[in-house]
Amino acid sequence: MIKRAIVWFTTDLRLHDNETLVRAIQENDEIIPVYCFDDAFFNETAFGQKRIGTFRATFLLEALSDLKAQLQALGSDLLILRGDTIALLCGLAQEFGVTSIYTKQHVSSEEISKLKELRNRFTLQGGKVNTCQTHGLYNKQDFPFSLRELPDTFTVFRKKIERITPIRSALKSPSVVTSPLLPSSDLPTLKELHLEEKTADKRAVLAFKGGEKAGLARLRYYFEESRCISQYKETRNGMVGGDYSSKFSVWLALGCLSARQIYQELQTYEDTIEANESTYWLYFELLWRDYFYFVMEKYNPAFFLKGGIKNNIPQKNIHNKALFEKWKNGQTGNNFIDANMLELKYTGFMSNRGRQNVASYLCNDLHLDWRYGAAYFEEQLLDYDVHSNWGNWAYLAGVGNDPRENRYFSIEKQAKTYDTHQEFRKLWLKKKS
Repeated sequence: MIKRAIVWFTTDLRLHDNETLVRAIQENDEIIPVYCFDDAFFNETAFGQKRIGTFRATFLLEALSDLKAQLQALGSDLLILRGDTIALLCGLAQEFGVTSIYTKQHVSSEEISKLKELRNRFTLQGGKVNTCQTHGLYNKQDFPFSLRELPDTFTVFRKKIERITPIRSALKSPSVVTSPLLPSSDLPTLKELHLEEKTADKRAVLAFKGGEKAGLARLRYYFEESRCISQYKETRNGMVGGDYSSKFSVWLALGCLSARQIYQELQTYEDTIEANESTYWLYFELLWRDYFYFVMEKYNPAFFLKGGIKNNIPQKNIHNKALFEKWKNGQTGNNFIDANMLELKYTGFMSNRGRQNVASYLCNDLHLDWRYGAAYFEEQLLDYDVHSNWGNWAYLAGVGNDPRENRYFSIEKQAKTYDTHQEFRKLWLKKKS
């Protein structure tokens, strides 16, 4: 009897270093790769924002198209489904005699709830759901402490695992994927997802394209072709152009790139070219990304509450729709904030320096509920990652993992320091091209 399994892709849209895919292939005769467009994913959030806007959706469709083509080249395909994910997966399992479903281990509350629902329903069909940690550098099983003992400050966490806890090797891509004959399936259009098409803005830092191939090409460019990594620490607070930072976060967000693959390339670079503060700093940033993932796993669902993990509700921060709309649309009257918000509005991207400033401004100057800002970033950002986005917002709102209280950015000082000649502001405050 043929042993079949479903591989349910979510935010791990790649072939390289994908334990979910590798395990499914090793443990079964045939696999059925699936991606589901869940109808609920296109509803508004409790904060009145879309869960996914045009920029993110366009990048997602490109990433899925790339994954589908790569799977077809290996003798398989990517089955695209739309509707109620749980019902679709269980129905597909019955149709093809599937006994196992493999998927990425998620740690945010909504994804945990959906996974629990899938397990309950699929168990009744006699099936088993297997999950794999494919998000970051580290596996929690390798930590010298339990998740309950995860430090509440990043520095303590870093010192406990850095140079002590091993980072597992990146897994190779499969050379063949054996699947049963699958029905043809097409990707939905933006219109079918009830989203508007947007023309690319010429001022964007990069012409981002979704998919594993594009992500690996960016990795090669940053390490091999330009060697920008050697100056990363010095340039990372830049705001104009494609090379001031790696931009890997955009491909990491959907799993088009693996954090371990980046780390592996970083080690090779340090061994063959040079190791300096900049190369270390890229690892440092990847570690922050891991940290927010594990903090979310530890504190769910407090991560999404107004008082955050500190249960410290800011007394002044309430929602004001009129002020929030001005912030969203770059109409606050503060030219540094407005320039950053316009970049986000028209491109789906914003520099790290910009993100810290606009978040601080919303929380500390406008005194608005930080969760509305986090929800707007969820809709807009190409590199939206639930753990890093909500973790960073809570941090800046004073309800997260920041050991300091009342962290405040002087916007005027920040603008003078990081946009001394107003190059960034001049770029974004002129009329849209």
